[in-house]
Amino acid sequence: MINLKNYRITVTGGSGFLGSYVIEKLKQRGCNDLFVPSSSNYNLTTENGIHKLLNDARPEIIIHLAAKVGGISANSEHPGDFFYSNLIMGVQLMEQARLFGVTKFVALGTICAYPKFTNSPFKEEDLWNGYPEETNAPYGLAKKMMLVQSQAYRSQYGFNSIFLLPVNLYGPRDNFNPKSSHVIPALIKKCFDALKNGSNEIEVWGTGEATREFLYAEDCAEAIILATEKYDSSEPVNIGSGMEISIKNLVHIISRLSGFKGHIIWDKTKPEGQPRRCLDTSKAFKEFGFKASVPFETGLQNTIQWYKSSQYA
Repeated sequence: MINLKNYRITVTGGSGFLGSYVIEKLKQRGCNDLFVPSSSNYNLTTENGIHKLLNDARPEIIIHLAAKVGGISANSEHPGDFFYSNLIMGVQLMEQARLFGVTKFVALGTICAYPKFTNSPFKEEDLWNGYPEETNAPYGLAKKMMLVQSQAYRSQYGFNSIFLLPVNLYGPRDNFNPKSSHVIPALIKKCFDALKNGSNEIEVWGTGEATREFLYAEDCAEAIILATEKYDSSEPVNIGSGMEISIKNLVHIISRLSGFKGHIIWDKTKPEGQPRRCLDTSKAFKEFGFKASVPFETGLQNTIQWYKSSQYA
């Protein structure tokens, strides 16, 4: 186990949704030498932007959270952008970090890297047993290449990088923009928009039969910090809560917690993504002692309250 407060740490994406929690956790552990690059000053899809970051921050540890992300709609509309931006950012950053002499590189993958049809719960050894769900395959495969790179670099160069696979995240500070948000913030916004506009119905994509697993962002941040402190292998590790819920049940819970009592209209002509998603999280507990602690409804209540406060303050 390493004491993180003794290291210079750079967190790409540190001002984003998940990153803000990671920064808070690091500060709680006494880390003061933190660097959070802004996308306006450091374009991490270019070699020059990465060189500038490394020369300015001189990191010993990099936690790479920066990514171009979105829900099914955004993935469907911008597959090329999602593939190129995530691939080039991850590959170049890890390579330049290796050349620069970075001590440890923490790469965040995605559950979208798993094959479309994977037995539930997903085990890490299932990662290469098929092609990802089509709507988010470009994003999932781009992120998955950091796993290949991590293992290759450890084998050839002895470079210490790790690869974590977080499930769908949610929580306060999430992205509620309907053009790019994921399912939980999108549903919360739909419910409150309907209440505000006096509408008696909301529309949801798909049939509601698909299942998902969700992890509170603060829990995910804790997992990332524990892995940074304690895990030193390039074998991938799932980060999740171990729960599985259908989109239909999720909609009913969010409607109830939001106070929306109208009708749910299911648009079955729209895609609903991977049929099932649920992770086997036993490896994370075994390797670095992580287990999710925030109950799902508690997390949803916190998220809804934050949204209400931010919109109607």
